[in-house]
Amino acid sequence: MPNQMNQAAADRSQTSTAARKDKATLNPALRSFWLTPARNRVLYGGRSSSKSWDAAGFAIFLATQCRIRVLCARQFQNKIAESVYTLLKIQIGRFGLDNEFIITENSIRHKRTGSEFMFYGLWRHIDEIKSLEGIDICWIEEAHNLTQEQWDILEPTLRKEGSQFWIIFNPRLTTDFVYRRFVTNTPPDTIKRQINYNENPFLSATILKVIEAKRKEDEDEYRHIYLGEPLEDDDAVIIKRSWIRAAIDAHKKLGIQPAGRKRVGFDVADSGEDKNAAVAAHGFLATHVDEWKAREDELLKSAGRVHALARELGASIDYDSIGVGAFAGAHFQALNEEFGTRIDYFKFNAGGAVLNPDDRIDENDPEAPTNKDFYANLKAQTWWDVSRRFRNTFNAVEKGHEFRPDDLISISSECDHLDRLIDELSTPRKDYDNAGRSKVESKKDLDKRDIPSPNLADAFVMAFAPRDYGTAAVMFLSKRHR
Repeated sequence: MPNQMNQAAADRSQTSTAARKDKATLNPALRSFWLTPARNRVLYGGRSSSKSWDAAGFAIFLATQCRIRVLCARQFQNKIAESVYTLLKIQIGRFGLDNEFIITENSIRHKRTGSEFMFYGLWRHIDEIKSLEGIDICWIEEAHNLTQEQWDILEPTLRKEGSQFWIIFNPRLTTDFVYRRFVTNTPPDTIKRQINYNENPFLSATILKVIEAKRKEDEDEYRHIYLGEPLEDDDAVIIKRSWIRAAIDAHKKLGIQPAGRKRVGFDVADSGEDKNAAVAAHGFLATHVDEWKAREDELLKSAGRVHALARELGASIDYDSIGVGAFAGAHFQALNEEFGTRIDYFKFNAGGAVLNPDDRIDENDPEAPTNKDFYANLKAQTWWDVSRRFRNTFNAVEKGHEFRPDDLISISSECDHLDRLIDELSTPRKDYDNAGRSKVESKKDLDKRDIPSPNLADAFVMAFAPRDYGTAAVMFLSKRHR
């Protein structure tokens, strides 16, 4: 129904574009956006661009033309004032339609057509939304907070013929689900439109001065806030996305050849939906990225896959020894005997004690805390060390700083799954234990953000993890060959 009425509503609402200035109109720049038939309407851009105002105005006019049910949703809504309820009320008044609507404290209905607007917060009411019937439009405001899990529930909920989603947001991060799903990898039957303040004819001189002042003050912040350019970095994460991107083919950019040990990091799947992952490195260069699905009872098969890669490259293996992975070592020993090889393999216990506990985290700063006082466990020590090397690489590539190759990281652009590896490495956030020591955001906390286990990233950091060759490796080898 909404798609059938788009043309009539748009004609009626925008015929006054050339009329008196004080007559309310919609933004003519968005006319084709509203008229094009589509299941998903994605409207994104910077502040002061009229996105939400136009959506409210168009929704009101549709409601006057035919009977529609509009679900107005946002991530968090603990009270009606936090919804688009107020925006709709203002637009009803601007277009002189007060007498046509019944507006209560928590609902809006059109007297003649029976159209109604409902307001829900996704975080607290997603299960309730699943039971709603006959929804014509689901308008998701501030959709940058939408999660994949919520979308997987919402998409099949709108099953009425001609129903559609209006997805409206100011881009935040390139890694946000909504940006990746609808802007970077736009699905079929979707119209997307970026609009910024320079296409909004209704802005006052005052706000234009504010915008110009921001442009002069901070160009990057201006582009993010008012031009809708998503950020690549989240200050809460351990490894910034821009650092990782700078590391792609950094060895070529810096003219450095890989040298030294070859290693394979192996992240073992620990649940039915989890996947195995392996990342190979030659010195500071990541050369191979692999991921595959296998059941827990197929560990031998997965171990064989990793062992074959290690044989091909002449590499040792660092494997996740927690849970199912605890049995991988026995499989590697059996594979060594089967193939008559000596592929060294080392346990990586993420929750284990830090290496060199009494060393300073910064050897050049005598006041810096020790490893044991700064890191909660080996996983934190490893992620922070990898982060440091990524930061060094960024400074080497972008600023010309000089570092030893061992203090850098490069990722070959020929690696598979590169986009997802970048996403996963730049996702985990900093966390702290009760003693204030640094931790990596747990998989349980990632799951709360609807982010799957970062298998590729875990394998990656294992391939670059600090290793005590002088003691742990020798002891381990001696047990194997006693």
